[in-house]
Amino acid sequence: MGLSDLAADLTVTTEQRERGVAVVDGTDASLAERLTPFADELPCDPSTAATLVEAYVEGASVGRAAALASVSGTTAAKTLFLLGEPVNPLTPTARRVLDDWLSGELSRTEAETLAGVGRAEFALGAYVATHEPIPGAEGVLADALARGSDENSTVDPLADARSGVDDWL
Repeated sequence: MGLSDLAADLTVTTEQRERGVAVVDGTDASLAERLTPFADELPCDPSTAATLVEAYVEGASVGRAAALASVSGTTAAKTLFLLGEPVNPLTPTARRVLDDWLSGELSRTEAETLAGVGRAEFALGAYVATHEPIPGAEGVLADALARGSDENSTVDPLADARSGVDDWL
């Protein structure tokens, strides 16, 4: 069998279908409704958590998203952490110091000083070290991040992964 035999049934088209990133969401529920089953485990109510997540997905920092949702920055960081976002204000060295404090080898004052962070950052780091994200809730945030802020957006989600003409010059 030669190459011409292999290519005998091939056809060439001049058009190519436009394809985007596939997003699958089996629910028509709002973000707040999808967060409702986890209300007892979240540090704020589901509607506030939804406002927080929507602002965060749109690109707001944790602090700005907290302000838009009318919650403290620590509450916002805890909420995002419980929904699966890797939020931790401590450096690796500070995390080792925190571990020493959690095991009783250091006083809290010594640990905060050695970690080089303030009380709020240290407390948030301790929360992250002693809690796990809510099972099942991680998918809600992941879906919101995958969808972006506007489900009907024409923005190419892979634009930053492709090189442009100027990248080669």
